[in-house]
Amino acid sequence: MPADRTPRRPDVTTLDLVGGAEPVRITLHDYDERWPAAFEAHRRRIVEALDPSGGDVQVEHIGSTSVPGLAAKPIVDVVVVVPDITAEEDYLDPLLATGYELRVREPGHRLVRTPERDVHVHVYERGATAVDEYLLLRDHLRADAADRDLYASTKRELLDRPWDDMNDYADAKTEVITAIKERARAARDH
Repeated sequence: MPADRTPRRPDVTTLDLVGGAEPVRITLHDYDERWPAAFEAHRRRIVEALDPSGGDVQVEHIGSTSVPGLAAKPIVDVVVVVPDITAEEDYLDPLLATGYELRVREPGHRLVRTPERDVHVHVYERGATAVDEYLLLRDHLRADAADRDLYASTKRELLDRPWDDMNDYADAKTEVITAIKERARAARDH
């Protein structure tokens, strides 16, 4: 958010996991050529809901389904950048009106998803570090076969474990993702 613009209200200070923890069985699928088309359909849906003129909405395909050749759980992840995360009436209400369901409200981040749970839309404020981190990882995995293979093998190793919630599975990948992002930053800055 530009320095001259203040949030409409204070952001939330705690995690609200709507519906509570959801035990999940993680399955990986080989890369599916339909994932980019699914992203594009949701990108259009989001842009139409948030900015029908198409002027100022950043919507990006992130996560494993955005990396050709990478096995992934069959959930298309999307990141949406908004001017003010506290102005939920500007983005959350329109997204919910198009059929997405609220799953997570936490400081600096909201997550809505389809009722089928096959698309997760992560909403962040412009300038959020998380957006840059998602794009750094995505772009590096698209370009680096060795790290793409490392990430795929890490995910396969985690498959047989029971997970109380999808967030626990995501947390288990943190160490490998951190190492890959360090190499991505080094390659980008070189």
